[in-house]
Amino acid sequence: MSTKKVIITCAVTGAIHTPSMSPHLPVTPDQIAEAAIGAARAGAAIVHLHARDPDTGRPTQDPEVFSRFLPRIKSETDAIINITTGGSPHMTVQERLQPALSFQPELASLNMGSMNFGLYPMLDRFHEFTHPWEREHLEKSRDLVFKNTFSDIEYVLRNCGENGTRFEFECYDISHLYNLAHFLDRGLVQTPFLVQSVFGLLGGIGAHPEDLMHMRRTADRLFGNAYHWSILGAGRNQIPLATMGAAMGANVRVGLEDSLWDGPGRLADSNASQVARIRAILESLSLEVATPAEARTILALKGGDKVAF
Repeated sequence: MSTKKVIITCAVTGAIHTPSMSPHLPVTPDQIAEAAIGAARAGAAIVHLHARDPDTGRPTQDPEVFSRFLPRIKSETDAIINITTGGSPHMTVQERLQPALSFQPELASLNMGSMNFGLYPMLDRFHEFTHPWEREHLEKSRDLVFKNTFSDIEYVLRNCGENGTRFEFECYDISHLYNLAHFLDRGLVQTPFLVQSVFGLLGGIGAHPEDLMHMRRTADRLFGNAYHWSILGAGRNQIPLATMGAAMGANVRVGLEDSLWDGPGRLADSNASQVARIRAILESLSLEVATPAEARTILALKGGDKVAF
C-alpha cells in the first residue's frame, strides 16, 4: 500500500469555495492554467482540475472551458492531469462526466457514495459576496445530498474505463471504502488503485487523528496491498492530516480546492505555496517526493501521450 516516494496531488480550484472567499482562487482559464503550472513546478506530480465560468466564477463542466487550459498545462509541464467527475453537487452525473469523456485523461476523480454535503457553516465566516449565486450555493447546502448512487458510480467506471482512464477514488466516509470494495469484487476497478481519504467536510468523516487511523485500518483490511493511500484534509486540517498520513506511508493532496489557508488566519497566495509547504514537510521527514514519471509508474497510468487533448 505504501510507496517509497510520496505523490503530491494539487487540487487547483473546485466547487466548494467561491471567488469572494479569496482573491487568490483561480477562476479564469488562464488563472487555472497558471496555478496548475506553478503547482507542478513546486513539486505536484498530479494536478486535479475543475473549471469555472470565467465571468461568474460558477463551477462548470463545459468541455469548451476545459479546452482553454488543458493543452497549455500539458505543453508546459509533465504533470498528470486529473479531471473531476464530481463537478458540482447540483449537476447530473451525465453533466459531471462530460470533460473526462471528451478529454480521456490519465486520471479522473470519482466520489464513492452519496452524502449530506454541508457548506453552510462558511456563511458564519464570509459575509460579502460578489455574485448572487455564491450565498445561495452555501445556503442551499443545508438541504443538499451529493448524489453518487451505485448506478452513477458504475456509469462513470464503465464509460471512463473504456478510455483507459484510471481513478482517484474519493472516500469521504467508511461506507465509501465498502462501496469501492463492492466494485472491486465485481471486476470494475483495476489494481493498483488510488484511494483519496477525505476528512473534515460536514456530512463525511471527521478530521480527528482517530478518524484517519480508522480509515487506514479499514482500507488495509479491505484492500491489502492492492491500493495506494492519499490524504485530503479540508480547511485547516489540510497540512496537519497530510503530515500525519505521510508519516504513516500515505500520499498527500493539497490545493485551494480543499483549503484557502496557509496558516491561522492567513490566506494562501497560491496553490504552489501549499505544495511548497507540504513538500518541505515531507523532505524534513526524510521522505522523497515522486516525479510525474514515478507517479505514473506507481499508479500504472496509461501515459500523457494517450489523452485526447
